[in-house]
Amino acid sequence: MSEGRRRFDPAGPVTGIFFLALAGIFLADGLSGGDAVEAAVMVPVVLIGLGVVGTVRVLTRSRRRRLR
Repeated sequence: MSEGRRRFDPAGPVTGIFFLALAGIFLADGLSGGDAVEAAVMVPVVLIGLGVVGTVRVLTRSRRRRLR
């Protein structure tokens, strides 16, 4: 294995930030006693976020293979 310069892979941090934000919304919803975000808003946000995370992972797939 060559000792080349390791490149930054954004897939992990993007996924982590998305799920941390999602966890914060659910925590705020649970602690507030009411609806912090309505389900009609939350479902599309989750689906769009998962789409963005999936897109980043697909676009950086070749970079992840080279890091191994």
